[in-house]
Amino acid sequence: MATPTTPPAPDGNTTASDVLVIGGGIGGLSAAFALAREGMQVRVLDQAREFGEVGAGIQIAPNCTRILDEYGLLDEAKSLGVVPTSMVMRDAVDGSELTRLDLVDLERKYGFPYMVIHRSDLHGMFLRACRRAGVDLVTDARVSGYENTESGARVLLEDGRTDEARIVIAADGLHSVARRLLVEDEPVSSAYVAYRAAVPIEQVTGRDVDLSEVSVHVGPRCHFVQYGLRGGEMLNQVAVFESPKALAGEENWGTPDELDARFASTCPEVRAGIPLMWRDRWWRMFDRDPIMNWVRGNIALLGDAAHPPLQYMAQGAVMAIEDGWVLAKHVAARRAEDGSVDWPGTLAAYEAVRPEHCRRVLTTARAWGELWHLDGVARLQRNAILRDRDTYDYAFTQWIYGPTALTPEEEPPMFSTIPLASVDVSDLAGTAEVPSELASAR
Repeated sequence: MATPTTPPAPDGNTTASDVLVIGGGIGGLSAAFALAREGMQVRVLDQAREFGEVGAGIQIAPNCTRILDEYGLLDEAKSLGVVPTSMVMRDAVDGSELTRLDLVDLERKYGFPYMVIHRSDLHGMFLRACRRAGVDLVTDARVSGYENTESGARVLLEDGRTDEARIVIAADGLHSVARRLLVEDEPVSSAYVAYRAAVPIEQVTGRDVDLSEVSVHVGPRCHFVQYGLRGGEMLNQVAVFESPKALAGEENWGTPDELDARFASTCPEVRAGIPLMWRDRWWRMFDRDPIMNWVRGNIALLGDAAHPPLQYMAQGAVMAIEDGWVLAKHVAARRAEDGSVDWPGTLAAYEAVRPEHCRRVLTTARAWGELWHLDGVARLQRNAILRDRDTYDYAFTQWIYGPTALTPEEEPPMFSTIPLASVDVSDLAGTAEVPSELASAR
């Protein structure tokens, strides 16, 4: 639990800050910590009464655990989470295995582990790190506006107060107020909704759950994920599906009756997990179209304010953590002996590299979602391609799991796609592998 330390005075802030971070989520806190490590005076403003995070489990790939290791936080993260040994993708209709990643070998290749952790545990870890680093943490501060000044930038609070600093980092999420300085756009609905559950393992009865793996079942307009949390004490599940009510334009969409209907024809392993899902809340899945400009004067976007993704790449929190790391690296590279920072150069370097990387992730996540949710013949073609992949082929992960680029030149090339049409599955038509409801689909 955090309490306000030095809240802004009615006519401004009480102590000078180099950087003001708006938003106390994972992105905002990780950026604040990264900048404090470089000697910056940082204050974080959050609209909530207490710093906290809601949700369930998240996945952290080697491009993020590499950063946690540099921060001296990896061992703590591993103690809070689980380091699985494999990631397995299966067909949600027939339950058959399609492909897998050997996560032990993946760690050998990239030098750092793939791990899973409860979102609140990761957030709490960064909150404690910020306190140790002397970050000023302020709650009950809802920001309603941003403006540049001659000497920096200022934020306007709903209660009439203001606060300012040399630089303002807007980590204010999907519905970012600061983003309006750069573009007039709105969140894009995917018509998909996610149900989650993180339950004590004792509640999982009558099922053989392998907590050493991250399991993903992909199916027609739905998918199902499960893995262990907190050292195997909890099971995390995510059930995602396309909402017919959303497609029909109804306001009340993604409801539990739709959850049950969509997963009724999946394999027994998936159906067994549906009764455990939380039914009093669900998360409608939105992203935004990529933008390439994140900086306006002394105000910069970070995290979901800049690049809210669909979740299929499991890179949302990772990208936000990378943003803060990259920004701090450029601060270090442009800090003079007297401690002053070339902020225009720093923000320009940040904006030169991060938008393109995150554009790739956002567009790939959309394409990945389409691939996961294929039906009919296209589903069979996808399955054939995935089954043909060698477990130790990292052609599709090299661009994302390698070291985070600090310059455009360091950004690795994207993978080459394999067209579905390149696979002939005509010999499967009418066989037992094609469920009756899919056999005639085109």
